[in-house]
Amino acid sequence: MSLPDSFERLTFLFRKLPGVGAKTARRMAFFVLQQPPSFAGELADCLARLKDSITTCSRCGNITENDPCSICKDLLRERKTMCVVETVEDLISIEQAAVFSGVYHVLGGRVSPLDGEDLDDEVFRKLIRHIDEDGTEEVIVATNPRIEGDLTYHTIAEQLEGRNVSISRIAYGLPVGGSIEFADRTTLLASLESRVIMKRKE
Repeated sequence: MSLPDSFERLTFLFRKLPGVGAKTARRMAFFVLQQPPSFAGELADCLARLKDSITTCSRCGNITENDPCSICKDLLRERKTMCVVETVEDLISIEQAAVFSGVYHVLGGRVSPLDGEDLDDEVFRKLIRHIDEDGTEEVIVATNPRIEGDLTYHTIAEQLEGRNVSISRIAYGLPVGGSIEFADRTTLLASLESRVIMKRKE
């Protein structure tokens, strides 16, 4: 059976979303088709403006509509403690769990030689500048508990060697091979509270 080209195109685009297969994409396309015209218009407008209105915080790397982001501007945040994460998704997961009151820094990547991924010098220059500007005393490295997370942690520790900050890593309350993004609040809280100090501030 041949479906309209516009319907097939929408299904194809939905299939590009993470975790969406052919059947789910088709159901999503039918859902949009069955909604009032105003829904499709609002959806299209939101998607069109998304790339124009969302930017990256120049301080921490979080997504925001205003630079700096709301977390960096929040005067009530504990600036002596910084949580370093791989992605914005990890930041959002920790923040929504309400288990951390410090500030964040998003690396925007990880160290994974097998996947050809690495962190360039500019990433670490931004991290060090953020640490210096905030007067950070403890850096909590919240990388995922797998080999790429280990490599990323050790690379960060090497880059911060010689700086007068404590370095810790969230404990393995997170399952090995798991992701921060999918962890529940209790697991995230246990991981943060059981973090291991790898280097102490002098």
